[in-house]
Amino acid sequence: MAHIIVTGNEKGGSGKSTTAMHIATALVRMGHKVGALDLDLRQRSFGRYIENRQALCAREHLVLPMPDYAELPEVDAAQLGPNENINDHRLSVAISGLDEACDFVVIDCPGSHTRLSQVAHSLADTLITPMNDSFVDFDLLARTDPMTNKVLGPSIYAEMVWQARQLRAQAGLKPIDWIVVRNRLGAQQMHNKRKIGEALEQLSRRIGFRVAPGFNERVIFRELFPRGLTLLDLRDVGVEQLNMSNVAARQELRDLLTALRLPGVTVSV
Repeated sequence: MAHIIVTGNEKGGSGKSTTAMHIATALVRMGHKVGALDLDLRQRSFGRYIENRQALCAREHLVLPMPDYAELPEVDAAQLGPNENINDHRLSVAISGLDEACDFVVIDCPGSHTRLSQVAHSLADTLITPMNDSFVDFDLLARTDPMTNKVLGPSIYAEMVWQARQLRAQAGLKPIDWIVVRNRLGAQQMHNKRKIGEALEQLSRRIGFRVAPGFNERVIFRELFPRGLTLLDLRDVGVEQLNMSNVAARQELRDLLTALRLPGVTVSV
């Protein structure tokens, strides 16, 4: 069975699709068979990222490592069992189509609470929650005292992850490895970063996740998306000399892949 990696939170703009694309293509580069699903049926940022990559390859006659992207299939309601949710069925069919052929399936969830997202979280072997490095995004994980920043309790999203863990335990599946990734770290605001780091460490012990470093705020990520490129593709498209920012960003990706501790993966990109 494929190892399922889910990128999810309930706030947009945290870099979920960028993270999903870089992880998926890096795994392909390392020789793994990777499937991809985008559950944001409106914006489809992950799906469009892959489509941009396919268009670039066709236009410029390139061959770049690429995950196998699948759309959720259309389903005849007559095929559903009693009380079966149609989107549950669509997701099940899509994953079944990738499961046996792939080592990993990367699923990108929307930045809102949906039934599809809820089900995907219960399927996750590895759950990656990118968050911007601010207390605005920390609120995604927990409620805090505005005066002391002390953690008062888990957020609605953290409770959803807990429910997903309960469902997996009832089904006899291994626990979710939940990793919170700190994205868009800035060079300044060291005091704020320290406070967020302390709050995350406190909360991680309380509700059970690991903290991993993500990507600093860099212009390169906005430039890569329209062409469907990742940090690992720059030399493949003619960039012979990487600048210091690009080299640092590639190292951030390696550090993230190492922190994920995915089964059977030796980081070699």
